[in-house]
Amino acid sequence: MQRKTPLARTGFKRPEPSAAFKTTFHTQTGLRKAALKTRRKRVTVAEGARYLAACRGEPCYLRVPGVCRLNPVDDTVVPCHSNQSRHGKAGGLKADNEFTVPGCNPCHRWIDQNRVGTPRRVKFDVWDSGYELWAPVRARKMGLEMQEAV
Repeated sequence: MQRKTPLARTGFKRPEPSAAFKTTFHTQTGLRKAALKTRRKRVTVAEGARYLAACRGEPCYLRVPGVCRLNPVDDTVVPCHSNQSRHGKAGGLKADNEFTVPGCNPCHRWIDQNRVGTPRRVKFDVWDSGYELWAPVRARKMGLEMQEAV
């Protein structure tokens, strides 16, 4: 069933768009579609969940001096995403799931919230050192070493 527009009831016909308008409109639509196709492939939920699941049952790798409890059986360990733009962090977006490190609740709070006035560079260095320790362990745990060697 077609909807009747106010113009249909008046007896007037809608004018046809000019050829210039059609060309411009379709060209712009094509450009937008081309831009969508060239975007970077996003990680699927299942692929990202593998990285997050690898952090379960692990000790804290951030080990912030004076903050971390260094408890190997800590129940508060969660995946801590990087806060660096080079890892995909921007505005309201989290970094990619590949860039996570297991961290206890106090260390995670110290990384994400700046209550003590720690400079960003110091936080980035702590996160990067934790990631260097965690990356080979995660690769073994997920079986990534065998895939990369092929």
